[in-house]
Amino acid sequence: MRASDEGAAGTAGRSSARNTAKRKPAARAAARKRGDAAGSAERKAPSVTQSEQAYQIIEEMITTLKLPPGATMTEGWLAETTQFGRTPVREALLRLAEDGLVKIVPHRGLVVTDVNVRDQLLLLEVRRELERLIAGRAARRSTPEQRQRFAELADAMRTATATNDYLLFLRSDNEFNRFVAACSANPFAIKAIASIHAMSRRYWSVFAKPQDISIAAPLHAVVMDAIVAGDEAAAEKASDALMDYVEAFTKASVNV
Repeated sequence: MRASDEGAAGTAGRSSARNTAKRKPAARAAARKRGDAAGSAERKAPSVTQSEQAYQIIEEMITTLKLPPGATMTEGWLAETTQFGRTPVREALLRLAEDGLVKIVPHRGLVVTDVNVRDQLLLLEVRRELERLIAGRAARRSTPEQRQRFAELADAMRTATATNDYLLFLRSDNEFNRFVAACSANPFAIKAIASIHAMSRRYWSVFAKPQDISIAAPLHAVVMDAIVAGDEAAAEKASDALMDYVEAFTKASVNV
């Protein structure tokens, strides 16, 4: 090999080495990115906290009237009943107080709040606008997997109608309310609607008659069907129809 060839080979080798060295950080970064993505895919969603579980159990006790308006209780009794420690129960009760479902009374413990028609009608003014927004955004933004769950909830509502299953309706309604809010992907709407849903469910439980399920459940299912179809306008229209029923139901309860 001539000296010039040796020089060219050396230059090429050094150039190749430099290029390889430059590629290594990029390759390592890409590998890290792939590893992070794989790790993220493998990580499970965080489990529901004990505080959240306690909240859901106590809220259902209130909205199904196992703890009716005016009922008194203590933190210790609830901890024993729900089988959770005092800390998660206390955190749940603070949320329920914020929702307007319980009131903390010094030296008496806790009291389930009364229902009030006037307050409920004022609440519905806000709820109507939020529900329309949430339903429309859920139709626009929900994923195929989320829409499948909406389809399953719609089926549950139709089953509740066919069997007049009050508890199935109430639990499906509760899940739908939480799920549709989450699928709207609007954290401000999610926060604003949470306590409204809790108070509305309890009000409905106080005044509902068995035949009301045959009206309320299908109206919920129509909202879900529109979300499954990804039809934002239809979801908003169906939400308004549901709120028309809820408002009429509330006004009719004055004469109960």
